[in-house]
Order: sequence, then C-alpha cells, then structure tokens
Amino acid sequence: MQEQQVKYNEDSIKTLDWQEHIRRRPGMYIGKLGDGSQSDDGIYVLLKEVIDNSIDEFMMGNGKKIEIQVSDEQVSIRDYGRGIPLGKLVDVVSKMNTGAKYDSKVFKKSVGLNGVGVKAVNALSQKFVVKSFREGELKEVEFAGGIIQREENIQSTDEANGTQVLFTPDEKIFKNFHYISDYISSMMKNYCFLNAGLVIEYNGEKFQSKNGLLDLLNENMDSEPIYPVIHLKGEDIEIALTHGNQYGEDYYSFVNGQHTTQGGTHLLAFREAVVKTIRDFYKKDFDSSDIRASIIAAVSIKVEEPVFESQTKTKLGSKDIGPNGPSVRNFVSNFVQTELDNYLHKNPDTSEVLHRRIVESERERKAISGIKKLAKQRAKKVSLHNKKLRDCRIHYTDKDDRKNETSLFITEGDSASGSITKSRNVNTQAVFSLRGKPLNSYGLTKKVVYENEEFNLLQAALDIEEGLDELRYNKVIIATDADVDGMHIRLLILTFFLQFFPELVKKGHVYILQTPLFRVRNKRKTYYCYSDDERIAAVKKVGANPEITRFKGLGEISPDEFKEFINENIRLEPVALGKGDSIKQLLEYYMGKNTPERQEFIIDNLYVEKDELLA
Repeated sequence: MQEQQVKYNEDSIKTLDWQEHIRRRPGMYIGKLGDGSQSDDGIYVLLKEVIDNSIDEFMMGNGKKIEIQVSDEQVSIRDYGRGIPLGKLVDVVSKMNTGAKYDSKVFKKSVGLNGVGVKAVNALSQKFVVKSFREGELKEVEFAGGIIQREENIQSTDEANGTQVLFTPDEKIFKNFHYISDYISSMMKNYCFLNAGLVIEYNGEKFQSKNGLLDLLNENMDSEPIYPVIHLKGEDIEIALTHGNQYGEDYYSFVNGQHTTQGGTHLLAFREAVVKTIRDFYKKDFDSSDIRASIIAAVSIKVEEPVFESQTKTKLGSKDIGPNGPSVRNFVSNFVQTELDNYLHKNPDTSEVLHRRIVESERERKAISGIKKLAKQRAKKVSLHNKKLRDCRIHYTDKDDRKNETSLFITEGDSASGSITKSRNVNTQAVFSLRGKPLNSYGLTKKVVYENEEFNLLQAALDIEEGLDELRYNKVIIATDADVDGMHIRLLILTFFLQFFPELVKKGHVYILQTPLFRVRNKRKTYYCYSDDERIAAVKKVGANPEITRFKGLGEISPDEFKEFINENIRLEPVALGKGDSIKQLLEYYMGKNTPERQEFIIDNLYVEKDELLA
C-alpha cells in the first residue's frame, strides 16, 4: 500500500497571533512551567516579570513602595511610579516588542529590555487586569489568555500615580500550581537588598534594607563568619564576602537587580579576581579551591542593555558593561583587585584570620588527597557495572531545553528501586539504590565522603565534588518509605547533604517524594490517597464495600501504579531551610548526641504518631 503524502501548499503556512504563540510555546518565554514546588517555576517567573517593571521605575527615581498580595487565586502588584501612559496601556501589555525600555535614556540599566515579559504574563493568565493611575486619571483593561475582554473609558481618580496588575495563572497551563510563600519572601528580600530605600509590602509583611549586600549575607548565613563581612561599593558594582566553617562555596549574583541564579560572566570574573587578589596579597600561589573553600559572597553589577542566556534572565551572557565600556571581566576584576587588596592591607586582623582559613583548607585537602584518588578510581571502576545507579539519558549539564526535567531518585531496598526503575522515564529519571541505612555523617570530616563507599558513589553519581557547576540532575529526590525506618534514612541522607554539600539544599535541588498511603477502589474507579482526609473523601465517592489498601512501603506499589506518581502528576515536597534555621544547630539537635530536649521531642511526637495510627 502506497503511503499517502501530506500536502504542502499555501494552506500549510500558518501565522499565529502573539498570545497563541506564547501559549503554545511558553518555555520560550518563561522557561519551564512546573507547579510552584521549585523557586524558578513559571508562576514565580510571571510574578517576577511584573515586579521587574516596578523595580525599573524605582531605579529611575519613581515610587519607593510596591504592594504585593499573593494567593492561589490571584496575584496583585501595585507600584507608585509614573503609571503607564494611558493611551498606550493596551499596547504595552498586548503588543509584542512595545515598551519604553528601548529608549536607553529613560531606562538605562533596566532588567526587561525585550518588550516580552508582561505580555507573556497576560497570555498565560486566565484573568489579567491592568490599571494605570496617572495625573488624576485611571485607565483599566481586562484580558483572558491575552485576548481583551473589557476596556473601560478613562475616568478621574484620587489614587496616587502608579500601575496595578492583577492576574491569575491559567490552570490549563500551570496544572495543580501552588505558591510557596518562602520562595516569594526570598525574592522580595533580594529586591530590597539591591535597592536601598525601596519598601516592599508582601501579604502584610514589610521588607526593606539599609545596607544592601551586607544585609543579604547576614540574612543568609546560618552561623557566625570567621571574620567580619567585607563590604565594598563602587559605581555600578557592589560586593560582599566572608568565609565560614561550612563546606563548599556559596554565591549570590545579580545584574541590574536581577538574581542571576546560574551566574554568568560577572560571577566567573568575581571568582577569578578573588583568587588572583589573595594570591598577590599573600605572595603565595595557593590552590584556588583552598582560597574559595567556605566562601560566602554576593556580587551585584549594573550593565547597559544586558544580554542574558535565556528569557528567564538567570545567567548573564554580556561580555561588556556597555557600548563604550570595559569588558565585564576587566570591570569586575579591576574593582576587586583594587578594593579587596586595600581592605586587607587596612585590616590586618581580617587578613590574618583569612590566611589561617586558607592554610587549614590546604592541610585538609592534602590529608585526604590519597584517599580521594583511590575513591575516584573505585567509583570509576564500579560505574562500569554499577547496579546502584540506573542512569538516565539526559543530564542537567547537557545544553538541552529538557535538562530542567532531570531527576535522581534515591531509594532504599531492591523492591522500591525496582518499582521506580521499571516505571521511570528513562530519558530524564535516574535511580540510585542505597544498601540499608547510610552512616550518620554528623560531626565527621569530608574524609568520610571518600572512605564510605555509599557516600563516594552518591557524590560521583551527582558529580558535586567541586561544587554544583557539574551537577548532573536538577532534582535530587529522596524516595523512602513513610515509616520510622524510612524517615530515619531520609534524615541520614539530608544530614550528608547539609554537612558536606549544603548548597545543594540551599539552591533548591533536594526534594521528598510524596507517595500515596492508601488505595481506595471498586470495579469502576480507583483513588490514590495521600492523607486520611483524602481516604475518607474517596470512600464516600466509591460507595458501599470499597477495597481499601494501606501501602506500608514503596515496594508494595507495582511499577504500573508507580507511573502515576512519578509522571507529570508527581508530588514533591521541597527541602528548604526556614528563616533563622542554622544548619549546625539543626544537625546537632536531630543527629547529635541525645539531650533531654531531644528526648522530650521524640516522646511527644512518638505519641502523636501512635494516636494517628490508632485513629
């Protein structure tokens, strides 16, 4: 039978309306969609795109306050800038490549330069309302999916100048979405750290900063630094840095007020400049890893017409500060080398403490170098026939749009790992199988990472020995049973990450897999329930004589069923540190030696668990 050919003629050529193109290809405009469980999911990008416009107004000297209200039903952002010119209000939010930011005299160093951001919010919202208050007049327009629904005539108002945007993300695009308040609070704090004098009110809580990046570091450090934070400011650049006693490197980088979570040219220049400056100051060729070990730093620069490597603006690609300015590398390097060198000369106490810290790091690195070499050889040898890791085909470091989907499930036991392995997406989901309970690593040195086979192989699977730059999976998902043993294994894995790779948790890569506790079904319908309330509701829906199964472990869930829980309907609980959480104190309390306080905590919670089980 001859294959029928598809006709290719004038009718094959289609032109999509702007909103239809955004809705069909949202990833081109806001990155990944997600459900709100990750801080860079689409619903937060929508929020940020609107706020960025208000921030740009503030940076131009207009409006010192932004009011934000967020619920799962609606988001509202009200600024007190100049307000969008009323005659262009519809065009600004619904015509691509329309805005004031193409005029560099008006917005010299703003974040949003491509005229797309707020249009993407409009197109991806089931309801989008924009109001502009300007010189005693008000203009209001409402859209749905980017299509205009209502346009009010200009009317008089007593409201102060500014713009208000109200939107509800489209549930057809952002399925089962929910906002996590801690992610939004962190975003608001960063805006204030980078814009002294700005006041943001978010759901009734006020955020502001007087000391910029100095406040940012103090907010984000979970223990006292070994020397006072070095805070240096210049024209279009600000840096803050210190060292602690934690493992790894911790950086916060910004361009024009935009949090560049993936760094870029400015962060690379900063890291290089710190190493060169310190080597020159001490006149010794220290290893770069020893200089940067335990560093916590922030760098913020302003660039004319910045070029980012994606629409979500998480990585700076600009090579130059401006059309007629120096390169980003030279600009950052010259500032750091001059100002940091001056500071160290003027503050001998700090330079002495820093020198001691570098020498300590050097001593520890050399002490484990032999073990490290053997451990690497062992990991490489095991990887040839590694049954612990069932890898996926795509990795986070691949230059591929799908890299954000990559996950590593950490499981315990053959049955659990077998079920996930058989039901996973082999392109993007990998499985690492533990052999029983891992070692409690609290209080141990990094030497144990190489001496302990499980830790060594897990570190090698993630490729995080030198930091997160080569991390192979975007999501590291702990998948253990919801019983006492499973909870203990979960704590031991988290202890390992927090002790030796805290940035993995701080940067939002670690999650807990939520799996159903019950299955309620009859011959026609099956419900999977994650709580007693869901079980009770399911029993009512099923009716008389339902079959109720209590899953005691992941291994009891068949591979066919598991597909339902690790596909697009996956439920993940992000592991995040709350405000004021100290890693050292948390680990000491939960994983250290028993204290009367911890014994009391265990007894109280043990009875709660028993009562819940009896119920």
